[in-house]
Amino acid sequence: MSNWNIQGKYSTEDKRLIRKSLKALQNELQPRLSEAKYQLVQKAFAVACKAHENDRRKSGEPYIIHPIEVALIVADEMGLGATSVACALLHDTVEDTEISLTNIEEEFGEKIARIIDGLTKISEVVDLTSGSLQAENFRKILLTISDDIRVIIVKLADRLHNMRTLDSMRRDKQLKIASETLFLYAPLAHRFGFYNVKSELEDLCLRYLEPEAYEEIANKLKQTKTSRAKYIQQFIEPIEKALENSQLEYRISGRPKHIYSIWNKMKNKNVAFEDMYDLFAIRIILDSDPKEEKTECWRVYSVVTDFYKPNPDRLKDFISNPKTNGYESLHTTVMGPKGKWVEVQIRTERMHAIAEQGLAAHWKYKEGENENDSALDEWIQHVRQILENPESNAIEFINNFKSELFEDEIYTFTPKGDVFMMPKGATALDFAFRIHTQVGSQCMGAKVNHKLVPISHELTNGDQVEIITSKKQKPNEDWLKIATTSKARSKIKSSLKEEKKEIADLGKEILKRKFKNMKVPADHYNFHEVTNYYNQKTTLDLFYEIAEKKIDLADLKKFEVNGDKLVAPKLETKTKEVQFEGDVREFLSKDAELMIMGASSTEIDYEFANCCNPIPGDDVFGFVSIGKGIKIHRTSCPNAVNLMSKYGYRIVKVSWNAKQEIAFLSGIYIRGFDDKGLVNKITKIISNDMNINMQSISIQSDNGVFEGNINMYVNDRKMLDKLIKNVKRMDGMIDCYRV
Repeated sequence: MSNWNIQGKYSTEDKRLIRKSLKALQNELQPRLSEAKYQLVQKAFAVACKAHENDRRKSGEPYIIHPIEVALIVADEMGLGATSVACALLHDTVEDTEISLTNIEEEFGEKIARIIDGLTKISEVVDLTSGSLQAENFRKILLTISDDIRVIIVKLADRLHNMRTLDSMRRDKQLKIASETLFLYAPLAHRFGFYNVKSELEDLCLRYLEPEAYEEIANKLKQTKTSRAKYIQQFIEPIEKALENSQLEYRISGRPKHIYSIWNKMKNKNVAFEDMYDLFAIRIILDSDPKEEKTECWRVYSVVTDFYKPNPDRLKDFISNPKTNGYESLHTTVMGPKGKWVEVQIRTERMHAIAEQGLAAHWKYKEGENENDSALDEWIQHVRQILENPESNAIEFINNFKSELFEDEIYTFTPKGDVFMMPKGATALDFAFRIHTQVGSQCMGAKVNHKLVPISHELTNGDQVEIITSKKQKPNEDWLKIATTSKARSKIKSSLKEEKKEIADLGKEILKRKFKNMKVPADHYNFHEVTNYYNQKTTLDLFYEIAEKKIDLADLKKFEVNGDKLVAPKLETKTKEVQFEGDVREFLSKDAELMIMGASSTEIDYEFANCCNPIPGDDVFGFVSIGKGIKIHRTSCPNAVNLMSKYGYRIVKVSWNAKQEIAFLSGIYIRGFDDKGLVNKITKIISNDMNINMQSISIQSDNGVFEGNINMYVNDRKMLDKLIKNVKRMDGMIDCYRV
């Protein structure tokens, strides 16, 4: 440790904590770095340590521990080298200390300075002290992909450590940062192949966004750990015996699914934890020669299916068709002992390294001449193309881009046999733009598997696609409803904008002639005055609407002429009254006693959001809406992640104050066996036992099982939770939860 000089004003206790973190980093780097590269990392630490000597984290520990931990993630969990580790140690110096980018370049060279510059630019967009991240600035983060991919990788490591230490932040900050992480950083980790990082980020986000759901699943996994281990051993025993005689080098392990993926499946498929059939997966990893990998993986598949019957719909061959991030593996789901489905993943050590360490291992195993031919490099190039086409609507751009980050992929083929990987849900029109912009712009139809289909036809895995074009064809507005990929939508919008400009030029000439007759100049001021009068966003919109004869220029007679300037007539203003539908808003009075930004809610205009109907006791936040005051949402609201990640600057802290006996509309979902009188017993618990007023009840029965919703007025969450608990205890009930 002697070469890792702790420079700066640090106490004895500080130095002890720093050395503890340093030891893990040193143990990771020393065996695999050359002397020169090791010294580069030591030098980066010395500079960072001195620069951060006066800085502390929210937890109170020396700030330098954060860069050390980020460097350890980069080295150990992502498998990157000395340059990336040095950048991780230095990543906050330019932003938070007196060190300049010029200082970094002088000390460490242009490459490291460029990466630090990219990291600093991201930090200027994302302010972790407020947790705010505006949608229009997401592009700035993604642009760093074009500069150096290591910028994003170090940022992912930085975000992972921040999420691991989020306990020290205020609750409202935790919600904003977790939402932003789930919205963008977890999908980025997924796309770059860092599956462990992606899974941990998702689990940590759930821990803060849905703490009760997280704890419930974590406890159930803990309680079932012994029984799962026993089942896994029973499952793999015959496979191990067969593989021992096969002369294959292998290792087998079982792993539980991550908490977030379990929660997501429970929510999306509406199943209880106990009903989940694939809570764990078996992984068989082979030590194979690269030339024998595919053959040996299929040999193992044959062994597994000798003992257990496979589900034909759940076989996924990512060895023949790797994912864009380089992921390779053979997945199958088989019927194991006791009638339980078990997922089995078969891969080699090389494939496993790529699955665990993503990009770093992907580049490590690439062969020199083919370096630019990988699917991942192709995807990065695709990202650059998207970013070169600015979108007018930043939020739409991010939504499209994010869906491509996380979307499942399909393999499609040209008539010549070339393979194009497309996101699931892509259409023939998307495929056309994937080939070339001109092919997309002139696309009028396609042949899929030799059958004629429209451009809206959704492609499936293995389709052979031939695009039919016409020089007379050109993009129109309806194409935006068909195209799903960012590239296609961007090119269509660009084409429409060009066409709009051509039409707008005609409208501009028409308006100029009108101005000439009125003897006023066709200048910016007069154009602007007319644009405002006709309620158009831009002069381009004005000219276009004039050319399309959607604006009646006869109104220009109402304008006054003052010298060279037009003066628009005053418009009558009409007041719009906003009314809420139904009786819910009438029932929710302002007596809910909320504290909004530290002030009593009686002083602030607010409403309860219809999308999640919060009640006292719920974990809530406020969202500043345009012209409608503050909307109060539950943190578990379906819209929470989008609101917090895109509009972090409009989120305000809200908490419940003194409890009052006010009734709030809420609802429960019930499902059970259609036993005579069961529904009556449920309503008796609600009305008689708990004295709760019901608003509506809707029950359906099918093949001996009933399900439905009951809406009612409750005072707070405690009352609702007690009701759900009482209903669940009843004989014949399958499920009951809040909706």
